[in-house]
Amino acid sequence: MYKQTSRVLKSAILACSTLFFLSAVAQQDDTPDLTGIWDGGTRARPINGENMPWEAHNFPVLNERAKAYQQVWEEIVAPKYDCQPASSPAIQYDPYHMEVTQWPDRVLFRYEKDDQLRTIWLDGREPKATDFGVQGFSVGHYEEGVLHVTTTHFVFDVAGFDDYNGIPSSSQKVVTEKYWRDGDDLRIELTVEDPMFLREPATYTTRWIPARQGYKLASYDCDAESSRAMVRFFPSKYK
Repeated sequence: MYKQTSRVLKSAILACSTLFFLSAVAQQDDTPDLTGIWDGGTRARPINGENMPWEAHNFPVLNERAKAYQQVWEEIVAPKYDCQPASSPAIQYDPYHMEVTQWPDRVLFRYEKDDQLRTIWLDGREPKATDFGVQGFSVGHYEEGVLHVTTTHFVFDVAGFDDYNGIPSSSQKVVTEKYWRDGDDLRIELTVEDPMFLREPATYTTRWIPARQGYKLASYDCDAESSRAMVRFFPSKYK
């Protein structure tokens, strides 16, 4: 009786171990290799501007509140001249490099632009009330070779969509991203929702290419005094 019970127990343990192993292998196979330094400059895509990445077919559909902000927008009020970092959905398209590091419980995106570091949590944690910030709070998971990311808990940003069109974003902004490998390239599909300013979600896609061999991220080193000083050369529509 004891030997029979022992055999049954061993078989059960073996079966569980096999299932765990197969699950781990499946999970490992489901994880794309995104690690490395990626070039988002002009070698990879058109440079950002008023019509890029927001082109005619995907330009955000603005509500009246957003249009009112656009009417009073001036380049001199852009937070970037006070060294405030860009956030999603702009920072992903800025023409700089990005380094991706993958750990079991998180993915790290380090942007050359503004010296920003985003953490994508893979361990199922929930945001706290203190997690609001310029880059928000990001959670993610792997599925069929794609990294899925959802970011919430942004703070209000008067230029929260890009550096050019004067479209703000609010704490209700939600950004979803999908990252996958396409041969040697790293691709992203990004969708932004913000009922405070948008009538419907807006989406763009783009890519990074591998950085040149031996490339290291450069320091951004924004100096607030000299950065703000340059706006005195910009004409203002207000006296």
